[in-house]
Amino acid sequence: MAGPLLSVKISADYRGRAGVLRGAAFEIEPGEIVGLAGQSGSGKSTIALALMRLLHLKGGVVRGSICFRGRELMSCGEREMQRIRGREIALVLQNPISSLNPALRIGAQLAEAWEAHNHAPRERRERYILDTLGAVRLEAGRDFLRRYPAELSVGQAQRILIAMAILHRPALLIADEATSALDALTQSEVLNLFARLSRELHMAILYISHDLLSIASLCSRAAVLHEGQIVEFAPVERIFRDPAHPYTRRLVDAIPASPLVQRQPVFA
Repeated sequence: MAGPLLSVKISADYRGRAGVLRGAAFEIEPGEIVGLAGQSGSGKSTIALALMRLLHLKGGVVRGSICFRGRELMSCGEREMQRIRGREIALVLQNPISSLNPALRIGAQLAEAWEAHNHAPRERRERYILDTLGAVRLEAGRDFLRRYPAELSVGQAQRILIAMAILHRPALLIADEATSALDALTQSEVLNLFARLSRELHMAILYISHDLLSIASLCSRAAVLHEGQIVEFAPVERIFRDPAHPYTRRLVDAIPASPLVQRQPVFA
């Protein structure tokens, strides 16, 4: 496939709130990890839901272009989007515990995610699920799969959500504040996990966060969202060394120490 994996230029409104996004534009190459930075309320989660064509569930309307693998998603019907969601584009949300069904065992939820796009025999499904849990560094056996979400730590729950998201080896993973509910050590482990999965599966990631340090440690390029617009989209090193937009400069200046000093390779 020639050209970027994803090319976006969209605007969005909510009922009673116009201009939440105004021509927000960026691209992601196959296998690339791109950061999306911005303060709370800037429209980051609106972009995540818009890319999944789910913003209408929040009362939003999207206009513009979302070109994924050469297809214009804005022209896709709901049936086609159902085939794309989870199989080609997957989403990991912020709060892992609330994102899981408290009434269903972990194994049942993983099985549902698998069966949404694959009807292989049960034995193959179970083996694949256990292999995927191993890929996210969960040493899980059948006893683990019988647990309920309330029996998991926050870090384990987030890894379960990531495992669900990568079951079908999507080309693009959208991680919306996926580390913000984690302690510093677990956050570092999940960032390393994202980097490894991207490398091994050649999976692109849109990493959405208000935390510039995590973006600096993980991403090759970053888009800065301010008041509904992407005001800067550039390699991470350039954004931190020589930010072009005044808002980006304010974000970088607010960091206690230079991320380029602290930056460590995460592709270990």
